Amino acid sequence: MIIFIILLIILGKNFYVFFRLWHILPAGRILLAVAAILLILCFFAGMLGGNFLPSGVVGFAYRIGTAWFFVALYLLFIFLFIDLLRLVLPMQKILYENWLTLGVLTVVLTAVFTYGYFNYRNKQRVELALTTNKPINRLKIVAISDLHLGYNIGTAELDEWIKLINLENPDIVIMAGDVIDNHIERVVKQNFSFDKIKSRYGVYACIGNHEYIGSTSKISKSLDFLSDAKVTVLRDTAILINDEFYLVGRDDRINSKRKSLSELTQTLDTTKPIILLDHQPYNLEETAKNGIDLQFSGHTHNGQLPPVSWITKRMYEVSHGYISKGNSHIYVSSGIGIWGGKFRIGTHSEYVVITLKHLM
Repeated sequence: MIIFIILLIILGKNFYVFFRLWHILPAGRILLAVAAILLILCFFAGMLGGNFLPSGVVGFAYRIGTAWFFVALYLLFIFLFIDLLRLVLPMQKILYENWLTLGVLTVVLTAVFTYGYFNYRNKQRVELALTTNKPINRLKIVAISDLHLGYNIGTAELDEWIKLINLENPDIVIMAGDVIDNHIERVVKQNFSFDKIKSRYGVYACIGNHEYIGSTSKISKSLDFLSDAKVTVLRDTAILINDEFYLVGRDDRINSKRKSLSELTQTLDTTKPIILLDHQPYNLEETAKNGIDLQFSGHTHNGQLPPVSWITKRMYEVSHGYISKGNSHIYVSSGIGIWGGKFRIGTHSEYVVITLKHLM
């Protein structure tokens, strides 16, 4: 039922946008109709075609279709705004066979999304200096989330991120889920690897919802890929590193049978620092109750661009950034990668450099 409602919303949005464009366009409406069909097909092929279409075709469709998804979203709000104004102001002419309106829309949207692309490419370095009352040698962590490797983000871009990580000389690198995008096949074919990352203790990740998306068998394929890519996955697992601190990785909440945080921490030595990876930042009060010193999460992308970012701010206690609860530090990342079209408007892509040390 939910999928059917989402389908109707997407189709309804596209119908309204192309209905308005049809009336604005003075000529070439047949080409517009063809473009409408192709763009809608690209979106659905990119989202749903991974299991039966060639990966190259799906990759192309994904890039075009998801970019159009965001452009159409902005056109939707522009046209809705104009239609509301038309209720009180005489604005009929600007929506009917008007090259000037079409030209202004093209220039404005081109400028907005060009800015959004370059803003996405400019990765922000976020630095956090945190303390714990538990004994620990100074620990330097590079934390990233939501890489979404596959159809829109390839090996060249991952290599750029790895260079940024290595410049920090981290003790440990942690990833808070959604390493993979929609379909595992595209990721496997590109031979992604994290073995170029230089860190004292290695690279660790928890599971995100996108590690599950694609097919019923995808989670096992995702785990195999991550292992081959030199990533240690913590799926409802806690490990003691250097006999000094614990790293706990939760399964994603998409798995209703995942362990509770209390189950994961009940056997741990709470005199040692505990670092938690949990993809989706829900129930943050549980973090403080279970003696977690540092939680790192992602998932929200900080909405990527308005109006989605306005929605995520209301959906989550923390959509992006730092919060403390009791003795617990919590950081929710906007992600180093992105879902869909490579646009960041009013948000940024980031990697987080955390220094955790004993409070003397």
